[in-house]
Amino acid sequence: MPSYLSNLYSIIIFFVIGVAVVLGGYFAVWVLAPSSKNREKIEPYECGEIITGQPWVHVNMRYYIFAMLFLIFDIETVFLFPWAVIFRELGMFGLIEMLIFIIILGIGLAYPWKKGVLVWDSSMKK
Repeated sequence: MPSYLSNLYSIIIFFVIGVAVVLGGYFAVWVLAPSSKNREKIEPYECGEIITGQPWVHVNMRYYIFAMLFLIFDIETVFLFPWAVIFRELGMFGLIEMLIFIIILGIGLAYPWKKGVLVWDSSMKK
């Protein structure tokens, strides 16, 4: 039997096992988990606070933009750590490449900063 067929069979077997594990988990929850539908169970949970008014409220878009900026710069650190580990091996090419990356991210930070998105005070409430 050619080796690519044995590799294909291995992939199919692992796929079937993975699907069986996921479906087995769903089945176990369906059989074992207690389920009772009462008024308290179906209310939205707000950190122990009693809900007043509608649970769907308008949230300022700045919060989402601030969160997205945090994620972008969090991902930047994910790229900077491995680069710092092999910095000497990369040499000047690696340094210039990372400087271009940081400059692009700096421009990406300057734009929302100029627009006032990063202002975090009481004047944001409208």
